[in-house]
Amino acid sequence: MTDQVESDPIHAFIADTLKDHAVVLFMKGSPDAPRCGFSSLAVQILDHIGADFVGVDVLQDEGLRDGIKTFSDWPTIPQLYVKGEFVGGSDIVREMFNAGELQALMAEKGVPLGEQADA
Repeated sequence: MTDQVESDPIHAFIADTLKDHAVVLFMKGSPDAPRCGFSSLAVQILDHIGADFVGVDVLQDEGLRDGIKTFSDWPTIPQLYVKGEFVGGSDIVREMFNAGELQALMAEKGVPLGEQADA
């Protein structure tokens, strides 16, 4: 994967984004204006648990839209990453949230939630 990151500027952008932010959601649209139901669901869950996250709109760039799929080897968008680790798409995020696993993962990775996120 390292060779691919070095030779592919889109993969390098993705890797840099993941290094710079603890929680990243590659999505269709923006957190304020999601452009698909799955992206909207993921944003609602992250907002609900109080996770401070960055949304990256894959619709702005066809290369990014395809690149995130090859980067993660995951065919759908949105894609959630926590501390550089791929978590999954909206179905997985929803299942993890409902089971309390998403909140536990955030805590395990040292990502503040709720009011702590504002501190």
